[in-house]
Amino acid sequence: MTSSRSRAGELAREAVGLLIERGETIASAESLTGGLLAAALTSVPGASAAFRGGIVAYATDLKAAILGVPDDLLERHGAVHPAVAEAMAEGARERLGTSVGISTTGVAGPDPAEGKPVGMVFIAVAGPGGTATRELALTGDRQAIRTATIESALGLLIGAIREDVS
Repeated sequence: MTSSRSRAGELAREAVGLLIERGETIASAESLTGGLLAAALTSVPGASAAFRGGIVAYATDLKAAILGVPDDLLERHGAVHPAVAEAMAEGARERLGTSVGISTTGVAGPDPAEGKPVGMVFIAVAGPGGTATRELALTGDRQAIRTATIESALGLLIGAIREDVS
C-alpha cells in the first residue's frame, strides 16, 4: 500500500508542477474516488497555486444538479459511462472556473452497480485543447481499484498537459 501511495504522490507532484509551470488551474469532479483525487493533488506543497477545488458527486442526481451532466445521458447510460466522465470533467472546469477539469466515475465494488462490473472505471481530463477520456478495467479490492483510478487519472492529466500545445 505504501508504494501505491508513493506512486500517487509522485504523479500528483509532477502534475501540480506542470500546472504551476504553465500557469494553469485545475478542479476535480469525483464519484468512486470520493475526494481522494483532490486529496492527492492538495497533498503537494504549493498546490494552492493550481488547485481551485473539487466536487464529490457520489449520487447520480448530483452529477446532473451540480456538474451539469445531462439528465438524458444519465437515464440512458447510468453514471458509469465515458460521456459521463467527460461531462463531469467539463462541468468541474466550467463551474469552478479552471483551465483544466479532471473526473472519475466507476464501480469500486464490492458489488456491480447499474449492471456494470466491479472495476469498470472511466476517467477524463478536460482542458483548452479538448477532453481526453480513458476506460479502465481494474481488478482487486475496493481500495486497490480506487488507488489505481487515482494513479491513472493523474497519469492521464500529465499526458494531457504535456500534449497540449496551446
